[in-house]
Amino acid sequence: MIVRPKENWFRLLFVWNGSVLQSIIPQLTFMAIVSSLAVFSHGRIFGEKIPLNTAPFTLFGLALAIFLAFRNNASYERFNDARHLWGSALNATRTLTSQMLCYLPPDAERRRRVADTLIAVVYALKHQLRQTDSAPDLERLLGRTRADALRRKCYKPIALLDELRRELAGLHGHAAISDTKLWMLDAQLDELCRTVGGCERIASTPIPVAYSVLLHRTVYAYCVLLPFGLVDSTEFFTPLLCVFIAYTLIALEAIASEVADPFGTAPNALALDAMTRYIERSILDLCDRELPDDVKPVRPYQLT
Repeated sequence: MIVRPKENWFRLLFVWNGSVLQSIIPQLTFMAIVSSLAVFSHGRIFGEKIPLNTAPFTLFGLALAIFLAFRNNASYERFNDARHLWGSALNATRTLTSQMLCYLPPDAERRRRVADTLIAVVYALKHQLRQTDSAPDLERLLGRTRADALRRKCYKPIALLDELRRELAGLHGHAAISDTKLWMLDAQLDELCRTVGGCERIASTPIPVAYSVLLHRTVYAYCVLLPFGLVDSTEFFTPLLCVFIAYTLIALEAIASEVADPFGTAPNALALDAMTRYIERSILDLCDRELPDDVKPVRPYQLT
């Protein structure tokens, strides 16, 4: 994810890192070629003049802008929902850690194991959402034996939360914690389960492909026909105008595609590596343990 400090209006015009411009240069190049051909042929294809003017493009462009706004709003809603879910994960893990430090019997080894398990839940969730290998992080946090036991589990975050619930049930069975304390601890485990389920819902339910296909086809049809509608009135300025308009429309479509996948590794996705490390540091800080280094940008202003 690109995290950029506040910049003045002039420097913002030339921002490259975090912009989708670098991913749509081939499309803009194609539009420049089509626009140039329209100028040199005076709006003719195979000798036949295409009878287009600016009026239908004005009406059609308005409808297209509304549809693009709908698509971007739907994509950002997924991004915002994911951001709130990870904020809930931070709050729930902090609260659960504090409660366990205060309410569980003063067993240093148990407290350490519980804290490591909570951190492992967050890392396991990150890897599940990104479909990456969680073994190195789980082995670092849980040890090789427990990490190997989790290899056969499909939903590792839920399996780890189930381990914590079983441990609390065992303590309650031995009268080490009261009913009220068990209820308070179990409520935070439920919150973490809801967070995992919410993230899985976003990851497994993409925006219907029909919307993406329709928008993609409509944007490119509009951009390709636009030079032939403008060439009579704008002449040699047609390529410049058409490339600028195409940049706006195609970039909006590209941004919507990136933001719709908040758990990916695109520049505008959530910085899950930084967020998981932040949660890990928060839990260890409550436990008065040594903190790992914070995640640093892999290149100027970019976190992963």
